Amino acid sequence: MHGVSAIGPDDLLDRPHAKQVAGDHRGGFYRPRPGNHEGGEANGVTLEAYRWNNLPAGNAVRTLSMVILLPFMLINLAIWMRPAGAATDPVIKALCRLLALTLTGMYVLSMVGIALDVIAWRCMSSPDCLAGRSWLSWLGGRPAGLRLAVLALAPAAAISLVWGLSARPALPFDVSGAANQPSPAHRLTAVGRWDNEPLVGRLRSIHVAAAFATLDLSLLGARAAQGLSIGTVALAAGAGLLLITCAVLLCIPPLTAPTEGRLDRLVSVLRTIALGLTVVVWVHVLTSSASWPERNGLPGYNLAVVGLFIGQAVLLAALGAVLFWHRDRQSDVAPSLGFGALAASVAAISLALTFSAELAYRVSDVLNRGAPTAEALITSPPRACIWAILGFSLAVLVTLAVAGVVSLASRPGRIRAAAAIVARDFPDAPADATPRLRQVRRAIARARFTERLVPLAVLYACLAGIGIAAVALGLLPTPPGELVQRYLGLPASFVNFSIGVGSYLIAAIIVGLIVGGIFAYRTPGYRRYVGVLWDLGTFWPRAAHPFAPPCYAERAVPELTCRITHLVDSGNTVVLTGHSHGSVLLAATVLQLPPRVTDRIALLTHGSPLRRLYARLFPAYVSDDVIHEIADRVDWRWVNLWRDTDPIGGRAFPPQRPDETPTAVVHEAPVDRRLRDPSGVIAPAGDIFPPPIKGHTPCESDEAFNEAARELADRLGANDQP
Repeated sequence: MHGVSAIGPDDLLDRPHAKQVAGDHRGGFYRPRPGNHEGGEANGVTLEAYRWNNLPAGNAVRTLSMVILLPFMLINLAIWMRPAGAATDPVIKALCRLLALTLTGMYVLSMVGIALDVIAWRCMSSPDCLAGRSWLSWLGGRPAGLRLAVLALAPAAAISLVWGLSARPALPFDVSGAANQPSPAHRLTAVGRWDNEPLVGRLRSIHVAAAFATLDLSLLGARAAQGLSIGTVALAAGAGLLLITCAVLLCIPPLTAPTEGRLDRLVSVLRTIALGLTVVVWVHVLTSSASWPERNGLPGYNLAVVGLFIGQAVLLAALGAVLFWHRDRQSDVAPSLGFGALAASVAAISLALTFSAELAYRVSDVLNRGAPTAEALITSPPRACIWAILGFSLAVLVTLAVAGVVSLASRPGRIRAAAAIVARDFPDAPADATPRLRQVRRAIARARFTERLVPLAVLYACLAGIGIAAVALGLLPTPPGELVQRYLGLPASFVNFSIGVGSYLIAAIIVGLIVGGIFAYRTPGYRRYVGVLWDLGTFWPRAAHPFAPPCYAERAVPELTCRITHLVDSGNTVVLTGHSHGSVLLAATVLQLPPRVTDRIALLTHGSPLRRLYARLFPAYVSDDVIHEIADRVDWRWVNLWRDTDPIGGRAFPPQRPDETPTAVVHEAPVDRRLRDPSGVIAPAGDIFPPPIKGHTPCESDEAFNEAARELADRLGANDQP
């Protein structure tokens, strides 16, 4: 099992001319072809590899769609990052799903802001904005109702786009019988053991209904500027009732039931009603003949945006209070443990907010190029968007500044720890190896900075949460620059300059994500840096937001379970080896295998983030108990190789103190085995370069890997003897 590196089957097997023996082009099992001079079978050992790197990615279009839906992925990640307390699960799940619903509302309002507010309402009522733009001028001077009705098709198309993307089946085949087995609560075993499509289908119907209801309320808010009528009030009441019903449905326990026919029919009817109501609202706006006041932006839009942000701030505060009250109070637990749900939620909302604000800001900037004077800049985005850009920029800059301070402050301690490791590994290094020893110390010190990233993420979440709440200042008539100058003393020109710089920073981030999404799964070196985060996010099933990218583990884990069971039932013993995220997939698979299979398998992991990342970020699903259960399932036939220079992988178990009772059986070799990296600091005979610093690269080329594999195979063979 490979990790995040996008390699071919030949490279994965380290054999030429591999052939596929099971699976398909997205995820398949490969063996060396018969007759290979290096052999696929030797001494009764068969080499087989599972290539899964196309499951989270695929072609460029699919990858690009994943990047666009990144905020949805983050909010879906939040529901899996909750703490281990079972009593708080229903509340945290409900809050995460309500926050996910607000993201759908934000997505719709961002499209409404561009299509209806900036273009239909502001630009099309300005001759200066329409000058030289034939693609817009054909609607210029038309009644406002007609302009809004035509441009409302853009948000409707945007909703249909994410609806269609989310409707793609996550699994191309029926999950094996493990899907129908009851899965224990708060275990990694949950991944891949249930049919998640009913839940995703209900969430999809609810979010689609809420999205169209949000569009309806935006149109009716503009229509109300003519004066309230019975029809407008009735339609607005119906749309509001739809939104309330969607929110209530997300909080009820039957939402996650495998079979709930009445609920399925209810959400389907709700979605149909929302579609029908949208058609009626569209006709109601289109046929409006009275004159509309066309000033100060789309009526009610700025209030709706600020109200949404205030609602998100309230939900985030409630989520933070619940997490804080039920936090793990053990003294040896990291202070950020259990708060990942809040950090991921804030990151998702902040990212969606800034993307939406930047898009509106850029569209306004393009349309304003034809404006001859400052007074003609009537296509400026809502002030809430400007506050959002300013808040995001400040949160990023402050977090980067604190990260720099933390890096400098922790550097001496990390260097001292690294120096102790280097002195232990290379006690007799010659004097001319000093430069190489310095490089090794720096590599170890950099790898140890990973532990500081989680607290920095929590800091960013707090700052971004304050920025989200500050968006409420968009209701004030005073521009941000003047307001900051009045109360904080900073020049308005400096604030406006900061907003412009922040806008370009956000644009650079968006472009970087798009480019990274296209090339990350095609360039192994680039994927090594960005693929870890993406594979981490798409490992978990969609349980909060239906528009999130599909989960690859929902296919990989049942497929691995089926294949390993087949190999064992065919009379084989199996040594499972996994690198990086591949080791996490194997861990989830081991927890699902029946005892008759686990009695004939062994586990070899290397560069595994199971404890270092997953136990920190997902304490409800990966804990010491779960890791011990994995070892028990394979009767402690498990070896985990790790390096001090690895910034991602690490130990599977915490280092034991001399006064502690060993966690494993006394006569068994320890699970964790540290590899010295590099293997030497001077060039070996016949070479002019010293051995490389391997860090997070796979360990298959290390002799320690081969020794561990042979040892596990021998222990399996000993079990087979009578």
